[in-house]
Amino acid sequence: MAESVLQQAYQLLTREDDGRVCRDIPEELCDEQPRSFATHVASLAMTKTGDGLADPKLVLSWLLTALGAPAAIIGLLVPVREAGALLPQLVTAEWVRTRPQRKWVWVGGSLVQGLSVLGMAGAVLKLQGEPAGWAVLGLLAVFAVARSLCSVSYKDVLGKTVSKSTRGTATGSAATAAASLVFLYGLLLGLGAIPTTVNAVAVGLFIAAGCWLLASGLFATLPEKRGATDGGGNALSVALDSIKLLRTDAPLRRFITTRALLTATALAPPFLLALAGTDTNGNALGELGAFVIASAAASVLSTYAWGRLSDRSSRKVLIRAALIAAVALGAAGVVGLLDVNHGINTYILPALLFVLMIAYQGVRLGRSTHLVDMADEDTRATYTALSNTTIGLVLVAGSAFGLLAALTGPAIVLLVFAGMCLLAALSATRLDEVQQ
Repeated sequence: MAESVLQQAYQLLTREDDGRVCRDIPEELCDEQPRSFATHVASLAMTKTGDGLADPKLVLSWLLTALGAPAAIIGLLVPVREAGALLPQLVTAEWVRTRPQRKWVWVGGSLVQGLSVLGMAGAVLKLQGEPAGWAVLGLLAVFAVARSLCSVSYKDVLGKTVSKSTRGTATGSAATAAASLVFLYGLLLGLGAIPTTVNAVAVGLFIAAGCWLLASGLFATLPEKRGATDGGGNALSVALDSIKLLRTDAPLRRFITTRALLTATALAPPFLLALAGTDTNGNALGELGAFVIASAAASVLSTYAWGRLSDRSSRKVLIRAALIAAVALGAAGVVGLLDVNHGINTYILPALLFVLMIAYQGVRLGRSTHLVDMADEDTRATYTALSNTTIGLVLVAGSAFGLLAALTGPAIVLLVFAGMCLLAALSATRLDEVQQ
């Protein structure tokens, strides 16, 4: 009965791909496709739900502010989370290559992430002020490093266990399910059904930790064929050799260039929020609730569609997402320069964030699917690590946009981001059609 339900769900989500069931995976795993597909969707949906419930940009920042932690510590949350998840990958990729079944790396990484968030929940319930801030920041650093191992291993496992024609659909379906749950959680907070207190939000962290722990156990059941482990070596020397790929591998270089320009979609939301200024009562960012709902709604409505389109042409997805982001960011920049009446901004800015986040989801799913399909079993982990480490450095350098905003205002920064997205669309036209 369970197998029949899995088969029906798999066929419903991938109904147009019946003739392409086993592309670029071991033949013996063909019969396992419904089970593997469902395992990926459920596991990824749980971890993405955890991401939303323990979001450093919103949830952790709010908690530490409520607990009286120093602003300097709160300001480190997002850089530690992003850089910590990306920068170690160039070194850890070769260790991942020594694992014949790399699902266990993902299982262990998710377990550590769950335990880290569990520790954060305990910290915010027991500590106050600076001790709470350092405890959460330290646990977030551990979380981020574990996340880096999951990132390197996941794309490799996805490429080995899910058919080439359905990978974007799997990740898109998971993202849509998770975004729906996070949207519901935000709505309950906004309506007061869940009280906005430290204790109540800490319960959300406990739930998030449970999501990672459950995902870890489920992913352990994934049928994965043992793979090659050759090519390992000293992590630092292998990392330096990997960097050479930026000179010798033109398709990878073009992909990383495109992805680097598209970091504008990740960096832009705080500057768009800054345009909201203050509400009529003088409260900073008075429209935050509307922005949160807009962001979650964009994820719910767009992720599955972007995933399906990525399975057809991840190159076209990146082009379209870049152009959509350029329009949204350009319009936001113009609104900022014109200093539109705040009452109008109440509607315009959340609407522009909604459009921007639709583009952001396209960028995330398009570049993930493109990287997996561009690489093969021997290069996938190295490509992922090199790409993510390079983007980690770009994101760290992106902190300079804060200085630019202080000098010129957020509107100018948003226009710069719009220009970056236009350049990204142009760069993406030079990418290969890796799904062909």
